[in-house]
Amino acid sequence: MTIEEPQGAVIERTLDEAYQAFDAEQYGRAGDLLAGVAAAVEPELAKALWFDAALCALRIRDWAACRDRGLEAVRFVERGTNAPAYWNLGTAATALRDWDLARDCWVGFGMDPIPGTGPIDTDGGPTCIRLDIDEVVWARRIDPVRARVLNVPFDPSRRYGEIVLHSGAPSGERVLGGVAYPVFDELGLFEASELATLAVVVAAEKADDIEDLAARFAHDGYGMEILESRVDRCSCCSQGRHESERGRFAGEQPLYVAAPEDTARAILDGWTRDRPHERSWTDLRRA
Repeated sequence: MTIEEPQGAVIERTLDEAYQAFDAEQYGRAGDLLAGVAAAVEPELAKALWFDAALCALRIRDWAACRDRGLEAVRFVERGTNAPAYWNLGTAATALRDWDLARDCWVGFGMDPIPGTGPIDTDGGPTCIRLDIDEVVWARRIDPVRARVLNVPFDPSRRYGEIVLHSGAPSGERVLGGVAYPVFDELGLFEASELATLAVVVAAEKADDIEDLAARFAHDGYGMEILESRVDRCSCCSQGRHESERGRFAGEQPLYVAAPEDTARAILDGWTRDRPHERSWTDLRRA
């Protein structure tokens, strides 16, 4: 004959196990345990458990579970009060391309309604994204948790123009022209870019010439990066506040550019044609 353990003791033991798993970053197991308890207890306790269970799913990018648990979590919070439960649910909805739910979450969080239907594409201004390759790039936010990359990444496995899903809480700052911009961490690649990175070597007597070339690529909606401008920081240092300076470079410079190869060649040819004795380029190829 066995004696059943009291329900309260089972719940307490399960929660201990769940939060030990959470502390050990075993988020899949922690989330499953928390969701199981949340479904069985009174609302007072369920509120925090559903939130933590949804957070576990977010940590492992299980967006369907994050959405399902997040829908439970928001039942216990007031709309329009900046409740994190709505932010996490909005992130999951965006990852799943459930645009109606995402829009409702941003209003539930406390934002003004975002006009339209379907994919959200607003101008949220410049920001910085720490890609999962530990490179910080400049980007433009297109909704609360997505941004379009505006740099040509130094790692050719990532691309100019790709859209990245990012965290809601910043993990650093970059200061440019006296203005501080938050650095958000990548949660995942949302939409790849078709523009492969090309490498080229240019030569110019003056920094103004190099800047003119960058302006020509930008004018046509493409990107250019001077490899000498790269600044490497360790992961912990990268999370601090750092000044970003626009360096000026002249002489022979290896570049990365993001444009179709024929277009890149035409831009480079036009640039050299204007000052053929002071500008040149060579060795355009896939990076």
